[in-house]
Amino acid sequence: MTTRNYKLKKEGGLAPGADPADIIRKFEKVFTTIYSSETSGSMYIAREIENCIREKQTLGETCILGITTGKSPVGVFRALVDIHRNEGLSFKNVIIFSLDEFFPIYPREQQSRNYLIHESLLNHIDILPENIHIPDGTLPQEKVGAFCKEYESLIEQYDGLDLLILGTGVQGQLGFNEPGSYTNTRTRLVALGNESRKAVSSIFYGIENVPRKAITMGLATILDAKRIILMAWGEDKAQVVKAIVEGQEDAAVPATCLQKHEHMEVVVDEGAAQELTRIKTPWLVGTCTWPPRFIRTAVLWLCNKVKKPILKLTYQDYIDNRLGQLLEITGRAYDNINIQVFNDLQHTITGWPGGKPNADDSTRPERATPYPKRIVIFSPHPDDDVISMGGTFMRLIAQGHDVHVAYQTSGNIAVMDDVVLQTLDTARECGFADRYNEVSDIIRHKRKGEPEPLELRQLKGSIRRAEAKAACRQMGLTDERKIHFLNMPFYETGGVKKGLLTDKDIQLVVDLLRQVQPHQIYAAGDLSDPHGTHRVCIEAVLAALDIVHDEPWVKECRMWLYRGAWQEWDLDMVDMAVPLSPDEVLQKRHAIYRHVSQKDVVPFPGEDKREFWQRAEERNQNTARVYDHLGMAEYQAIEVFVRLKL
Repeated sequence: MTTRNYKLKKEGGLAPGADPADIIRKFEKVFTTIYSSETSGSMYIAREIENCIREKQTLGETCILGITTGKSPVGVFRALVDIHRNEGLSFKNVIIFSLDEFFPIYPREQQSRNYLIHESLLNHIDILPENIHIPDGTLPQEKVGAFCKEYESLIEQYDGLDLLILGTGVQGQLGFNEPGSYTNTRTRLVALGNESRKAVSSIFYGIENVPRKAITMGLATILDAKRIILMAWGEDKAQVVKAIVEGQEDAAVPATCLQKHEHMEVVVDEGAAQELTRIKTPWLVGTCTWPPRFIRTAVLWLCNKVKKPILKLTYQDYIDNRLGQLLEITGRAYDNINIQVFNDLQHTITGWPGGKPNADDSTRPERATPYPKRIVIFSPHPDDDVISMGGTFMRLIAQGHDVHVAYQTSGNIAVMDDVVLQTLDTARECGFADRYNEVSDIIRHKRKGEPEPLELRQLKGSIRRAEAKAACRQMGLTDERKIHFLNMPFYETGGVKKGLLTDKDIQLVVDLLRQVQPHQIYAAGDLSDPHGTHRVCIEAVLAALDIVHDEPWVKECRMWLYRGAWQEWDLDMVDMAVPLSPDEVLQKRHAIYRHVSQKDVVPFPGEDKREFWQRAEERNQNTARVYDHLGMAEYQAIEVFVRLKL
């Protein structure tokens, strides 16, 4: 099935048509197009590739296409396959050069660029096998140099690449051109930097399995392409997109060299564009509309810029920092705006996330009634609930609400093999069934890059369920009938790459919602987990709500989105902030500790190598400090939530 594109609507911004494009893009050194979603951006790129192919077909010529691999182009490949099947686009006149390949690696290995590009694109179109050129990861190292020269010569024989499709790493890598690469480099063997190896460590089941070298087109080869489109999707690419589009050319960010290319375009979704000036601080480049939440955005930015709390901002602060239009257009004095934003932000703070009974709730983020509320907390993995909203979880239990928690996936692939063996050894030492040698044999015969054996995954899932139940007991939830393990099928592939969301996944959520009929739903709204599981899980919840939206209980239901393990909400978006005492911070930490398999060595940590309890505490304490610096009360830590209106 097709899932919706989960995103949060932001109010305000540039007034449509008020200023010419040249003005609102004045900080951008590369032509950049922002699409509402990765899907629409990918379709645009696919159509540009189609246009290039068809134009060449009309002229009776071949189309020389350079393509990247990895996660970024998957949507483009999917769209191209659809255009081929449904609109008759032929690839018989296309010659493809792939950007890079790990070294050494065999084409049949699922982690290889060769395997990925065939699985995602080449196996599904009518391209001629002799027109496919991919760096060879099987060569003896002494022959790689000659191969690279031949690769370059072949591109030159075709008079260069007509169109090159690129992605970029978070450090601005192009292919495997690492930070510091020179712009005169050609196709060559390179040593992979630690960050690049970490970025792909999950698909190799650990950084120790990641090749230390790769073959890549050089920056000079890339810059010789006649036209380049660079794509970037998601919030984790926002900083590097800003550097590429608005920054200075810098060898430490290789993709900034593209600024010098005459036919270069950047295509991004709204997540990847969020640090660009026209999106983040549009008042610096044009005329804006000013709804209340957008006023909050501007004022909090100003506080950070001048290092002052809200109520100490002056008229001159607004004028000096190009926020004069806010005063002019709203017709309000700066001190009125300060008070409005201060009160607005202060009213997000509550110690009663489920609503305070018998209280005036006119300025509170949650309703006083009904009380107690039925609540469902959706957790993508078996630990996201306590990591991201453990303090609020405790409050809801302690304040008497009927709390259910639903773990959407098993999280089994995030359990190390030695944790399984240690658990079985413990059971053996306690006098229970001895399966240590049997399972040890299964582990020993695993094949690198292939899905984990089902029996091993089942054991790992059991470990994570037991840990989740222990954490719930720490939170105060002792009724196991209220702890639900959905084990959504899309996750159960046995590997890092997951399946597509299906009706079976969504029906599991529908059944639970109909069973509980909650007054509150909490769900993960962060999209920066390394494998996209959080996105699929939130889309499953939203799809389920689409199905039940006419049922009476939905009219009384509110949905709150949390973040935590990978990122935190910016305060301009926050609708509810729940303060935590020092004791609650400690209790939350102990609940996270119950997830023993995720402690000390996190299998898939992303860019942040700290343990989850450390990340959570730093984020919660930093949020409290920001509230304090803005002039609010000082708290030990704060968990924050955004309301998604149903």
